[in-house]
Amino acid sequence: MNYQTFEPATMLAPFIQCYWTLESAADALPQRQTIVPDGCMEMIFHYGDLYRQYTGADSWLLQPACFVIGQLTQPLVIEPTGKTAIFAVRFRPDGFRPFTAMPFKEMDNRAVALGDLFGAAGIAIGQGICAPVSTTERIALVETFLSALLTDTVTIDHIVKETVSLVLAVKGKLDVAELSARADLHRRQLERRFAAAIGLSPKQLSKTIRLQHVLKRLLDGQFETLTTLAHEGDYYDQAHFIRDFKAFTGVSPKAFFGAQLKLSGLFYKEK
Repeated sequence: MNYQTFEPATMLAPFIQCYWTLESAADALPQRQTIVPDGCMEMIFHYGDLYRQYTGADSWLLQPACFVIGQLTQPLVIEPTGKTAIFAVRFRPDGFRPFTAMPFKEMDNRAVALGDLFGAAGIAIGQGICAPVSTTERIALVETFLSALLTDTVTIDHIVKETVSLVLAVKGKLDVAELSARADLHRRQLERRFAAAIGLSPKQLSKTIRLQHVLKRLLDGQFETLTTLAHEGDYYDQAHFIRDFKAFTGVSPKAFFGAQLKLSGLFYKEK
């Protein structure tokens, strides 16, 4: 697999974490992959073959060629149908809100086609990105498209943005009461603003970011035992850690390095 990341232009950096590409030849025996929630919405362009998205053990739907995947609140199981060739925009946790008015709860765990989000302009950008052009040209195309949408900065909730920065800085280890106090907002007010701006509650985002940190430690081998890893992650105990881990990944920490998490391993090791 050839996975690469690219930095966004300065104007879009407050909203976009990175662009990434993934290319891989078709496998004779395609394998399902589990994508772990990370608190970031992504705009995906398949200029190769499409992916199946599993909705149950044996039920699936074919993802659109070009779409935005909403916030993941559970593991996402996908499978290639042939050659993988993807260009993607990874937004910051609060970064996609200025680009759409669609309620985020309608997008949870869903691949929403760009045509449904942006009409004819969404279809056109998909066609441009999926044409046989270079990564540099794809980045220029998507930045022109997103910059044109970024005309109303009123939709940027600066309190949410500052709180998200705090959650990232402390690796998700502050509880909602402390986050609310620092934002000088009642807990329910902060939760409503998070739901509107991110599609997750402060608690959900904190749990996601905390697990991200643990996954990086696992991938880098920077731990002695699962007990010490749970302690470093500020979990109550190892049972709490394993329960949260399974909820986000679908497997236990000991099984995390299985082949079904190859893609998540690429993404998390890079971050």
